[in-house]
Formats: sequence, structure tokens, C-alpha cells
Amino acid sequence: MPRRRGVPVRSVARGALAALLIAAGVSHVTWGRRGYRIVVPDWATRVLHTDKDAIVVASGAAEVLLGVGLVALPRERRRIGAAVAAFFVAVFPGNVHQWRTGRSAPGLSTDRARLVRLFLQVPLIAWAWWSTRE
Repeated sequence: MPRRRGVPVRSVARGALAALLIAAGVSHVTWGRRGYRIVVPDWATRVLHTDKDAIVVASGAAEVLLGVGLVALPRERRRIGAAVAAFFVAVFPGNVHQWRTGRSAPGLSTDRARLVRLFLQVPLIAWAWWSTRE
């Protein structure tokens, strides 16, 4: 029986990741902006020499650009995948800060939800890496 050729699973996964990044990025600079500022640790403003709002806007812009890059620049998918994985690692301290301080953000209003969010970071990193390695 001949093998059917369809859309590779990694391509679908990459497209879904791109959509997630773009949606998250848009929410960072629009309706969720205030909630995301709560997640930014105070030390980040000192290290980056800027305020929490600028960090949220910059991270949102990065998410949108990375998401667009995943679908618009197929030749660069490995590099962009590595950048997405690095981005997920870079924002992890904010997730830890949110969990430790018990601060609520959009969709994360309980200690359990915040703890689950911490553990979801690992699959996100793996998703970024795996989906860009064809």
C-alpha cells in the first residue's frame, strides 16, 4: 500500500506553537498587559534598567516576532526554534516569582495553577526544540 503524504506532524506542531506565541505576544501588549506586569520580578527592572511595563511590552514583541518567524522563515526554523526555547528559559524566573509570591495573572489565579504553569515550561521548551528539527 502506498504511503500517503500529508502535512508532517512537526509542521503542524510548529504552526500551533507560532499561533500560541503570537496570541500570547498580542495579549502582552493589549488586554493582559497589566496582569503580566505583576509577574515581572523587581530584580529584573534593576538588571535591565527599565520598568516592568517595558519588559512586558518587549517580551510580547519578542513572542510575536518569534511566532511570525516560525512560519515566515522556514530556512531559519532551527535557529528560531533555539531562540524560542531560549526565550522560554529566559521568562522562567518570572513564572517562579509569580508562584513564590502568589500573584495572580490572566488564567493563573490559584497556587495550584501557578505551580502547574511552572511545570508546563519544560514541555514548551521541548515543543520549540522538537518542532523545528526536521
